[in-house]
Amino acid sequence: MFPNDKIDIASLDVIFNRMLETITNSKDDIFIISEQSRRSFEDMQNELEIVRKEINILIDESDSLEKLLQLSRQRLVIVSKTFSEQTEEQVRVAYENTTKLQLDLSLCREREGQLRNKRDDLERRMKALYDTIERADHIVNQVNIVINYLTTDLKDVSAALEQAKIKQDFGIRIIAAQEEERKRLSREIHDGPAQMMANVLMRSNLIDRTYREKGVDAALQEISDLKENVRNALHEVRRIIYDLRPMALDDLGIVPTLKKYLSTVMEYNPGVDIQFVSYNNEQRISSNYEVSIFRLVQESVNNALKHGKPRVITVKMEWLRNHINIVVKDDGSGFNMEDVREDSFGILGMRERIELLKGSIKINSSVGNGTIVIFKVPYPTNDEEILT
Repeated sequence: MFPNDKIDIASLDVIFNRMLETITNSKDDIFIISEQSRRSFEDMQNELEIVRKEINILIDESDSLEKLLQLSRQRLVIVSKTFSEQTEEQVRVAYENTTKLQLDLSLCREREGQLRNKRDDLERRMKALYDTIERADHIVNQVNIVINYLTTDLKDVSAALEQAKIKQDFGIRIIAAQEEERKRLSREIHDGPAQMMANVLMRSNLIDRTYREKGVDAALQEISDLKENVRNALHEVRRIIYDLRPMALDDLGIVPTLKKYLSTVMEYNPGVDIQFVSYNNEQRISSNYEVSIFRLVQESVNNALKHGKPRVITVKMEWLRNHINIVVKDDGSGFNMEDVREDSFGILGMRERIELLKGSIKINSSVGNGTIVIFKVPYPTNDEEILT
């Protein structure tokens, strides 16, 4: 384009809108593929559960047949030793019983082998399908970032050009964090209250039938169980609201809020001991920093509970002159550091948040030896604004 040429704004708008429409359609197609893959994954999951149950049944049946075969063989040995004392019918029955048990055991083990192969195949297919779902979700998130960036930050092209560096380094991070948080919240609601309320709806339809078929006592018991389900659903909703932003954080600060949060998590996870300690004199810092620190600890503890199955989790905060050290340690199963992708959702989210705090993160883990996550967070300066 020559310097004196005029910019055709209308043409640019047409090109921009077509590009945006193409990206949006592509995102919708990827989303459909993801949902179809998710449904296939759930169907395979149900089929795998059935196969596993059938394998367990066949294992028990094989064990029983093997015991019966041992007894039959012992009987056959006795018949052979006292052959002259046995009738022809007794000898025939002894041999036929042993042969039949051998055949039944062979067929049972063959069926078990077939089911094991089917189970292994299902597990391999589920793993591949899960990877496809993860990649599709990741692509959808990236496309959402692009769409949001195009529809918000690039409306004013001249302003976007002037602020290109700021938009690239900061704007995309804001949008990405928002989208990931919405995704997490969507899954929380789908797996928690939505499932519980669906169960409440189903059981409420059974009360009238229970009353007619089993009487008043059974119907009252069904109502009692229904109330318990409603209480559990309400409890789960309150937990999600608390996770969004604990009210105590604004009133009391990070240390009392973490104590309360970790105590509540321990109540929800029987058998897990969560210990919290704060060294030196804690102080109130900006609300944005406190929320970010709370999210880092929350993510680390949730990861430990979800993946490590620990017995003890220790959270330590150390208030120093220029920064805060936070250590989250568990005695769970740990993992191989080489097998973890740097762009995995949990680690990426923590790294992005700690970078916004201008801090650092260090993760140390090995199989069978638990995991240690160490955060170093410098105190904020007066002119800093931190994404929460």
